[in-house]
Amino acid sequence: MKWMIASDIHGSAKFCRMMLERFAEERCDKLLLLGDLLYHGPRNDLPEAYAPKEVIGMLNGIKERIVCVRGNCEAEVDQMVLEFPVMAEYAIITDGTQFVFATHGHHHGEDNPPPLQDGSILLCGHTHIPACREHGNFIYMNPGSVAIPKEGSPHSYMVLENGTFIWKSITDGKEYQRKEVR
Repeated sequence: MKWMIASDIHGSAKFCRMMLERFAEERCDKLLLLGDLLYHGPRNDLPEAYAPKEVIGMLNGIKERIVCVRGNCEAEVDQMVLEFPVMAEYAIITDGTQFVFATHGHHHGEDNPPPLQDGSILLCGHTHIPACREHGNFIYMNPGSVAIPKEGSPHSYMVLENGTFIWKSITDGKEYQRKEVR
């Protein structure tokens, strides 16, 4: 199974559209969204092309292919307009024998991980900064932000296939980082 992993769309129709174009180009089976889909949040400026209603329509159009976890900006009203579950605090996926714990990162993150078995992947969004760091018993990964990247990072997403995580730019689809975890 091939996964696209993305986070922090924050209501940007422009970058959501680009993300879905990359999703189609990548021929991914599933889209794992790590939260903060519609609202920009009080700490962020409005993202470019802020249009949450357009984002709702685009995401609902592929609802059967989305797995999503709740971000700190999701609220019950978001679940009322989105036609796929968005309120789960975490999701667990596997890629062969690899255990991946996916969460937004505002409760459990790199500095406060949930209980994980040795060799697990902790996959978070929230910081808007792409990352891949090994810790004692887990690897922390972050795809960065689709719409509001921070610290000079690109608008980005990840692809997971056959034990390999690949970070790519939303704007051109070019790879800029890779991690094999088989």
